[in-house]
Amino acid sequence: MVYLTLAQCKQHLLVDASFTGDDDYITGLAGVAEQAVEQHLDRPLAVLVDSSGNLPAPVTQAMLLMVGNLYANREPVAMASVNKIPYTLEYLIGLYQKHNIG
Repeated sequence: MVYLTLAQCKQHLLVDASFTGDDDYITGLAGVAEQAVEQHLDRPLAVLVDSSGNLPAPVTQAMLLMVGNLYANREPVAMASVNKIPYTLEYLIGLYQKHNIG
C-alpha cells in the first residue's frame, strides 16, 4: 500500500478508526486495489503523481471504490440484483488509461 492510507480506507468504508480488527485485511485490499488500477491503466501509478506526491483525485477515488467493493463483497458471487452504477470505477480510471495504437 503506497498511495492509499489505512485512515483513508477506513473513512471511505465508514469503519470507526478505533476498530482495528480488520486493519490488516483493509491494508491488503488497498494494496490489491492499487495493483489492479495500475494494471488496468497499463502504466505505473508513479507517472501520474503530481509534484506534491499525490495521485489525481479520480484515480484515488477509483481505488477507494475498489476497496469498498472488495470489503463489502468478500465472496465471488452475490445473491442480489446487479446494476452497474455509471461513472464510477471504469470511468474514473479510464480518464488516465494509457492507450497503445498500432
